[in-house]
Amino acid sequence: MNEEQFLQELGDVIKHLPTEERQDVLSDYAEHFTLGREEGKTEEEIANSLGSPKKIGKEILAVYQLEIAEEKATTGNILRAVWAGIGLGFLNLVLVLGPFIALAAVVISGWVVAVSFVLSPLMIPVNAIFYPGTFEWVDLFFMLVAAGLGILIGIGMFYLTKGFVWVFVQYLKWNTRLVKGGLTHA
Repeated sequence: MNEEQFLQELGDVIKHLPTEERQDVLSDYAEHFTLGREEGKTEEEIANSLGSPKKIGKEILAVYQLEIAEEKATTGNILRAVWAGIGLGFLNLVLVLGPFIALAAVVISGWVVAVSFVLSPLMIPVNAIFYPGTFEWVDLFFMLVAAGLGILIGIGMFYLTKGFVWVFVQYLKWNTRLVKGGLTHA
């Protein structure tokens, strides 16, 4: 593979990066070829020493998406970071998607419980429609207690969700370094 083919293939993989970022990456790799030629290497030798442009591009995209998710942890940014992490290899389908689904299930379940408890006083009129004449002050009391508990659970879920997002982004960063071979043993 020559320089032009290498840069073309790398450019195709990182085409979703912002233009400036993409140009920086491509110029860095073009510089590798320039330095290698100055050392007397052929373009094929340089390309082989750099590795697969597809793998390099996927790693660059994963790191970029992780940085975006870390800066602004929106649902879309987290999902793009997860997808980029999965793209690093088939094994990551299990290593990234499994924990993501488990954490998402916990977070969604907690929010469903919180919202259900907060909305429980709305069941008083429904109960009155289906069972007229059965209004009890005890029912009202327990529904208001459930609503208060739902508010507290919602507050807890807010912080738990933020914590889970932070932990998962850190896990994705660790996973990306592991796949790239960047972990060192101390």
